[in-house]
Amino acid sequence: MDDLRELYQELIMDHNRSPRHFHKMEDPTRAVRGNNPLCGDDYTIFVKVNDGVLDDVSFTGHGCAISKSSASVMCSFLKGKTIDEAESFFQMFHTMLAGNGDKSPQMPTKLAAFAGVRQYPVRIKCATLAWHGLHTALCIGNGEVTTEDG
Repeated sequence: MDDLRELYQELIMDHNRSPRHFHKMEDPTRAVRGNNPLCGDDYTIFVKVNDGVLDDVSFTGHGCAISKSSASVMCSFLKGKTIDEAESFFQMFHTMLAGNGDKSPQMPTKLAAFAGVRQYPVRIKCATLAWHGLHTALCIGNGEVTTEDG
């Protein structure tokens, strides 16, 4: 457990200092703005889908270290995955943090590192904001999502 906690801290700091895929995408096929009015996280997730594959994923905006690093890891991890794979990882990630808290045996280490967030319930929305934006982009196409919906 200490190794996972250390990985979590290193991952958060690394992706917060040097976020990957942090740019406005030219000609995205889908874009969703997501915000967390309670802590001020505000991101736009851009996705370029081609033949059911996420050819590119990027984000812009601002927020806390947890939300920025989660968005960065999400974009890096999901680029090149199919829509079905991305949806499956969204469900696993969301369940890991907001569901029963169990780490799925199929959960890749970089995503499992965020399991530590569940120790801070108020931060779960920070970690899942970009993922909900991506989920909305894949299911609806374009729009806006907030952590205060439903």
